[in-house]
Amino acid sequence: MQQSLSIIKKTVNIIKRIPKTSFFLTAVLVASVSHSTLAYDRVTGHSFASRSEVIAQSAMAATSQPLATQVALDILKSGGNAIDAAIAANAMLGLVEPTGCGIGGDLYAIIWDAKSKKLHGLNASGRSPQSLTMAYFKDNNISEIPKFGALPVSVPGAVDGWFEMHKKFGSKPMTEILAPAIQYARQGFPVSELIAYYLDRSVARIGQYDGFKETYMPNGRTPRKGEIFKNPYLASTYEKIATGGRDAFYKGDIARTIDAYMKEQGGFLSYDDLASHTSTWVEPVAANYRGYDVWELPPNGQGIAALQILNIMERYDVEGMGFGSPEYVHTFVEAKKLAFADRAKFYADMDFNDIPVETLISKQYAAQRQALIDPKKAAKRVDAGLNEGDTVYLTVADKQGNMVSLIQSNFRGMGSGMTPTGLGFVLQNRGELFALDPQHFNAYAPNKRPFQTIIPAFVTRNNEPFMSFGVMGGGAQPQMHAQVVMNLIDFGMNLQEAGDAPRILHSGSSSPTGYEMLDGGYISLESGFSQATRRALLQKGHVLRDVSGAFGGYQAIMYDAQNKVYYGASESRKDGHAAGY
Repeated sequence: MQQSLSIIKKTVNIIKRIPKTSFFLTAVLVASVSHSTLAYDRVTGHSFASRSEVIAQSAMAATSQPLATQVALDILKSGGNAIDAAIAANAMLGLVEPTGCGIGGDLYAIIWDAKSKKLHGLNASGRSPQSLTMAYFKDNNISEIPKFGALPVSVPGAVDGWFEMHKKFGSKPMTEILAPAIQYARQGFPVSELIAYYLDRSVARIGQYDGFKETYMPNGRTPRKGEIFKNPYLASTYEKIATGGRDAFYKGDIARTIDAYMKEQGGFLSYDDLASHTSTWVEPVAANYRGYDVWELPPNGQGIAALQILNIMERYDVEGMGFGSPEYVHTFVEAKKLAFADRAKFYADMDFNDIPVETLISKQYAAQRQALIDPKKAAKRVDAGLNEGDTVYLTVADKQGNMVSLIQSNFRGMGSGMTPTGLGFVLQNRGELFALDPQHFNAYAPNKRPFQTIIPAFVTRNNEPFMSFGVMGGGAQPQMHAQVVMNLIDFGMNLQEAGDAPRILHSGSSSPTGYEMLDGGYISLESGFSQATRRALLQKGHVLRDVSGAFGGYQAIMYDAQNKVYYGASESRKDGHAAGY
């Protein structure tokens, strides 16, 4: 510790002598020193690990908020299974972390059913309004769907997702599952520093819309860190759902309230859109990475991009490159560019398109794409090979061996800003991701699911569960999925280290509505990467750019079949919390 304090004092003296114009250099130096001091404080594992893994025999829960994790454990300890606990935790997150999720948004899940020893995939994303057509955008000279307001709102699928999961696998009644969130919503909870920050930031973007201030600014401002916040509107909504089932949301008073509110706001989402909504059980798809099967859901999400990246990276000696080396970062970024070019062109609602998923995630296709990577030079243009937002992720495992990988979001933090009167939540703005080019796979159409960024993941080995995991954060998600897998398999990190390790983020390529990358994009590296690596990447033609808060949020549970225990890990960059018993 004395050595660490000495380093800090020396660094402060150095910083005092740096010209005021050298802000970037100062930031890099401070980040590097603060990172290096950890090396003297930990006695085991990598220096960048924030803590040890959590280990428990009976059950494990890892969510993005400690109160939600405790709710999940309470459900498990009272006899509920992993599916019950996941629903309860998600409902709790909609209350305590409304900046990332809520029942105004969509949901995806991958569930390992211990009884059938099989993975099940659930696509609980909503569709576009039936009365809104492409002609509306053309007639009103709208070239891009706006980020906020009434136009980007699509049907919220989360509640139906809860009931689909519950009908297929649940054990406790929904009244018991939703009871903790209802109690917290009525009695209040202390707001965390991170959520207080994001709530305050949301005001400038969506605070002007009817219903937002009444729900989230009861004292004329959003709650600050440590203040007790209550959401009685959401408590009432949850109570109606708990007693009336999914139809209370999609066909009852809640649906009628949403319909009336959207009409007042000049929107198109209607009662009929809600009443006709259905979720879809889908078959997860996998790519084998060095003996481990990595599972994702097929489009309309972006999960298979992680599989495309891993297929290309498997063709290299990643372990030999070394974590953090210029060769590793360069190769990963180039593989990501190739996968995202396909993402931009092909990923869309499969009910409207013939998407070549099996080809895109095949080893043969990966070989063709790998041939395009120049080991010495960054690609500035990448075409498809064939002719951003906040989120919550949670995972739960129970003593029977069931495991749930669940992700849920409103998109762009709190969503569209549309806050239906007296319901306690904001509607999502996923419709923003539709393309208005009629020739695009993801072109807008009525009753169509938009391209989605939120993706749960799962890993099996020899047809047995190995890991349930996810990383929140828009377009960062497939990049981080691939990095977590390589951290574990190639670099030998443990579950917590795999999430805490400094991350690579490539941005600025094609948007979901574009076809190709034309400018090469830019790389953002967390502070743990060396200056030598940064210089080498610049020499290869990469553009480096610092960003803050864009590296995602990780949760994971791993099953150790030999010792018959669960390992849990959570995100050090946010409020993540893993706990078990």
